[in-house]
Amino acid sequence: MTRFDEVKAAFWGEGLYGVQPPLTDAAVLDAELRLGVRLPASLLELLRIRNGGAVAALWNAFPTDVPTSWSESHVPVDDLMGIGRHDGCLSLLDSTYLIEEWGLPSPLVLLSGDGHWWIALDYRTCGAQGEPSVTWFDAEVPAELPLAEDFRTFVECLTAAHSLDAVDGGRSSS
Repeated sequence: MTRFDEVKAAFWGEGLYGVQPPLTDAAVLDAELRLGVRLPASLLELLRIRNGGAVAALWNAFPTDVPTSWSESHVPVDDLMGIGRHDGCLSLLDSTYLIEEWGLPSPLVLLSGDGHWWIALDYRTCGAQGEPSVTWFDAEVPAELPLAEDFRTFVECLTAAHSLDAVDGGRSSS
């Protein structure tokens, strides 16, 4: 089993907040047209299991080599937005509005965040049809930090935030 498959098998956490209706091929095509990009196959694999929501505690942090406004050792990945318009929850489809609202560069597709920070698919280098990298954006500072060369690598590097607590000395906000 590859690392991606290992994470994928236990990726989703408990609860239904942020979960969109089951992902269909039509919804993917509509999202790609609205967003103007091709979404990574590995992201769609996760969203076909569950279309957004909480990430399991085993995979809720991405380790970093440099401190961020969040912690000394990682950025949070508490949830992953799905594709849809259910119960007023944010989804990938809200990226254009949120990018403008928070003064972020474009083209991006926002995956997770709270407004003060975002994790996004970054299409600035690869173009709309390419394989985007994953980047952390801190809207408050402002700052950005490349996290992974692609979404699959991003997922394969995820770990439990509690495993990084010793590095942070208990200072992380997670």
